[in-house]
Amino acid sequence: MKDYQVIVVGGGAAGMMAAGQAAQRGKRVLLLEKKERLGRKIAISGKGRCNITNEEHVSDFIRNYPGNGRFLHGILREFDNVALREFLAHYGVETKVERGGRVFPVSDDAETVVETLLAYLAERGVTILSGITVEEILVEDGRVTGVQGLGQRRFFAPAVIICTGGASYPATGSTGDGFRFARKLGHKVITPRPALVPLKTAEAWVKEVQGLSLRNVEASLWIGGKKKVAEFGEMLFTHFGVSGPIILTLSRQAGEALRKGEPVKLELNLKPALSSEQLDARIQRDFQKYSNKQFKNALDDLLPQSLIPVLIRLSGINPDGVVHQISREERKGLTALLQGLPLTITDTLSLEAAIVTAGGVDVKEINPKTMASKCVKGLYWAGEVVDVDGITGGYNLQAAFAMGFRAGRAAAGEEFSQV
Repeated sequence: MKDYQVIVVGGGAAGMMAAGQAAQRGKRVLLLEKKERLGRKIAISGKGRCNITNEEHVSDFIRNYPGNGRFLHGILREFDNVALREFLAHYGVETKVERGGRVFPVSDDAETVVETLLAYLAERGVTILSGITVEEILVEDGRVTGVQGLGQRRFFAPAVIICTGGASYPATGSTGDGFRFARKLGHKVITPRPALVPLKTAEAWVKEVQGLSLRNVEASLWIGGKKKVAEFGEMLFTHFGVSGPIILTLSRQAGEALRKGEPVKLELNLKPALSSEQLDARIQRDFQKYSNKQFKNALDDLLPQSLIPVLIRLSGINPDGVVHQISREERKGLTALLQGLPLTITDTLSLEAAIVTAGGVDVKEINPKTMASKCVKGLYWAGEVVDVDGITGGYNLQAAFAMGFRAGRAAAGEEFSQV
């Protein structure tokens, strides 16, 4: 069996970058992937468009990682968003910036990113074996010696980088293998849980508007009767509740509160650009325009069609009543409803349905300067398997690439000295 100098387990963003960087430094590198094709999660990210990173200045990145952002401080500075875009451009992938600083390939096709990374690995001479499930990390006298796959097949190397991802989207290959390895090797694993995940609601009316996407709205998260945080942007109604970028960003905090048994609610401001006085004046203009129509036919200028019956019902105003007969109190109540549409959050979707996994290998047991294990010599960690997670907007992929970049270089240069 051929020996290698670095073995990378997992062919996602972190794994491909780590393998390429180690090979770039002259090492014989083997990349093992349990699926038949590398980059499965990259290919579906950003709805198939791949939100690679964010254009925000790297000094401001840390605040967008509720899960151990400080751990990434030096890692992100070594391989930041500018470096990542330049890397991709070098291999022919030009990028563009969209709302919220989100960076996408100009092609709007995530596959171009995957193909670019595969070309990079080929150029650097990385050996890729797909369809290989690693069962065990081999260790002797506290030092890594290689890995063992199904059927007792063994691969040997003095440095192993584990980039197996978390436990979200298991169809892409992220089935929690790295957490199992970590526990067996003596690492502490922070309980994996969903980080960016849709939310379930108690209100049945969401089914009536499922598929409705709203832009430029504000969602406020209330926990235990207190407003905690608000997010502005896009959201989506589903058959079970709500999803979309602003909901996903709020979901981590919502999920933590639910696990503690605290009541969680959302308030949706459908017209956040207007003050309550301005919105009331707008409604009055509409009511004057449609003064002789029934109330149910007077909201077409104000709301999406599918949401009108829901808002009418929640307002308590007679849908068949004539608009000019609506009282001031009823109009004020409608204004308040439009800027504080309540939703009771009952649960998150499962970890398997989450975009990102929170939890993972405890960062206290990883050297941030090298991504090396503090428990086993020659062992490195990178990507979502580590207890680091960010909000939506390209932050999680950036973190994965940056951790892979550092781990690959460290494993290639100092595979025996990192403890």
